[in-house]
Amino acid sequence: MKRASSKEIFGWAMFDFANQAYTLLIITVIFGDLFTRVIVGDAHSDYRLGNLLWSIALAVSYLLVVLSGPVAGAIMDFSAARKRFLFASYVLTVVSTSLLYFVAPGYIWLGMALIVVSNFAYAIGESFIASFLPELGPREELGWISGFGWALGYVGGLVATAFALVALGEVSEENFERIRWVGPFAAVFFLVAAIPTFLWLRERGRARRLPGLRQYVGIGFRRVRATLGDLAHYRDLTILMVSVFFAMAGIYIIISFTFIYGAQVIQWDEKVRVWMFITVQLTAAVGALAFGFLQDRVGARRTYVATLSLWVVAVTLIFVTPWLGRFLDFEAQYVFLVVGSVAGLCLGSTQSAGRALVGVLSPRSRAAEFFGFWGLSGKLAAIVGLLGLGFLQVLFGLHLSILFCALLFGLALLAALRLDETRGRRVAEARESRRG
Repeated sequence: MKRASSKEIFGWAMFDFANQAYTLLIITVIFGDLFTRVIVGDAHSDYRLGNLLWSIALAVSYLLVVLSGPVAGAIMDFSAARKRFLFASYVLTVVSTSLLYFVAPGYIWLGMALIVVSNFAYAIGESFIASFLPELGPREELGWISGFGWALGYVGGLVATAFALVALGEVSEENFERIRWVGPFAAVFFLVAAIPTFLWLRERGRARRLPGLRQYVGIGFRRVRATLGDLAHYRDLTILMVSVFFAMAGIYIIISFTFIYGAQVIQWDEKVRVWMFITVQLTAAVGALAFGFLQDRVGARRTYVATLSLWVVAVTLIFVTPWLGRFLDFEAQYVFLVVGSVAGLCLGSTQSAGRALVGVLSPRSRAAEFFGFWGLSGKLAAIVGLLGLGFLQVLFGLHLSILFCALLFGLALLAALRLDETRGRRVAEARESRRG
């Protein structure tokens, strides 16, 4: 298979560039912290209620992806309608994110409802855009293509969040009238930056039409049932999904709670929060690119295993940061800044390597469907990870509960060690054209 044009690959990657504004501004850096400390504002209980409600809202949004992702993927494969599904998720993300402006202190349920809708739309869009990856080049080049998209995404996040931090200021009740604009800002950035995707990304496949929506949904469920029954033939893809489940459970905790952890446990200054953001974005972009090139040379499975091993080290360092600071006679917030660079290297590389492995191990004729299951595995993991951490931090506090992440990455590593990339690739190629 020939590689797609550079313009089309760039257009595909620009969706990663655009949607990182949502991930960083809403989930990671600003709105999550704003929700727990200002919108809910339960400082008397160490923000444990705010943390729990934040976990629940995100978990519900991912549950919606779990319920709809595989069926939507099967329908897209049947009807060659991926760009239309992608566009619908994009519009819903933009509209619901802009409405976060109206979430004021005490408006807890409105904030949770808008996070459920916007994060659902964003998260299912991730699966939709990923389903285009196998058609952008031969299997041996998917690593760097995926890595390029993820790296460009972190550049987009860096640009969007840098402007937001300068324009909007710190997360505090006193600064609420400025910081509440984070939703509209993220929405407009996503709206504009994703335009090249819809201009240059091609829809491939043979479109098939049915009389109505009910028939499409029926086709979707039948194809999903057939795929579930057929998974025994995709042993290594199944192993990968198990590993992705544990890895993404840990990653979603890191994405959703790193800046909350910095504010509540490390108690960092505003300048350190800004530097942490810059450090993580740059190291994540470097990690996605470097490990993407490495993947095409040493194999996707080895690269993926290496990133999981690095995650176990990174989470352990996050946990011991307060004691490490005292041992080194250095403020914990600055030690946390160094540790963040290790986590940043892992962040882009693990997700990129996992996404590319799905492309390597999936028949192209069923790409959207299998990426729907990839999204299902990751979002189901998010539910388990976020609710697990949410309830653990109620019982033990956020600091001790972060060790839950180390356990999750360890389990992901154990599963990945059983994966045989060569065998999985042969199965995918052999079954390439068995299903229309």
